[in-house]
Amino acid sequence: MKPTPERPLADRLEHLCKLLRAADGVLIGAGAGLSTAAGISYDGDDFRREFRPWIERYGITDLYSSGFYPFKTEEEYWACWARHIWFCRYRPDGLPLYRSLLQLIGQKDYFVFTTNVDAQFAKSGFSTDRVFACQGDYGLFQTESGQSKKLYPNEQMVRRMMAATVDCRIPASLIPHDEATGERLVPNLRVDDHFVEDEHWHRQAHRYQNFIERHRDGRLVLLELGVGFNTPSIIRFPFEEMAAQYPHTALVRFNQQSMTVVPGIKDMTAFSDCADVFRAVRTQQETFKETLAKQEQS
Repeated sequence: MKPTPERPLADRLEHLCKLLRAADGVLIGAGAGLSTAAGISYDGDDFRREFRPWIERYGITDLYSSGFYPFKTEEEYWACWARHIWFCRYRPDGLPLYRSLLQLIGQKDYFVFTTNVDAQFAKSGFSTDRVFACQGDYGLFQTESGQSKKLYPNEQMVRRMMAATVDCRIPASLIPHDEATGERLVPNLRVDDHFVEDEHWHRQAHRYQNFIERHRDGRLVLLELGVGFNTPSIIRFPFEEMAAQYPHTALVRFNQQSMTVVPGIKDMTAFSDCADVFRAVRTQQETFKETLAKQEQS
């Protein structure tokens, strides 16, 4: 059976629920579109409210471009970046869409592979041992050169910088540096070849590969959510290859910009909205109630 985007939504939701009921494992691949659908907006009303001084002073139009703005001083750079990190990493709690995704997979053996750096999976109840955030974490700093493999949890530093921000600047004394060498610190994000992959990063990469090997011959469901074409070689293309090569693997794609069924994949279902996760949970609940009712009648 090869469900296509043209099939009714109710049929696709039911097929997804059947796949999950029968699954031996569920591999989640998540991109930026999932967090956007969950409510983290890079250019919405929340951004305009929280970044008004930077919008007015520097003409910054969205959170993404603010990360590349050529600030003239470190004091200006860190005033903006501290708020940027807080806005994405520390301001929101675990969001309902992520919590519903965890509810959807239930007690199945699962693993998460994500390019997102906002820690929403951990905040929403997913086990941190089952999440590989390959592109970094807003909540960590590293040295600019990457020579040191030490990573610094940054919440307290970020909050101090925000509290001390005046006129889009922080005091020079709050600029973060490596405690041993004095080297400049930067967010632990994969923006160049100096990105630090520490022991935890490599441990999670190993767990990700082990999960795939453990389930490649079983009934594996690939849930791909909000993955576009910025870095398709990380999640999108590998998921398509697994779905085409592994004998009992199904690909379920949530992406409003790409619902085309990929040739060579035996079982692929596409949804245009990550929020269809909510609808899938409701379908599960309705099916469960129907099953209970039938059992009571028999």
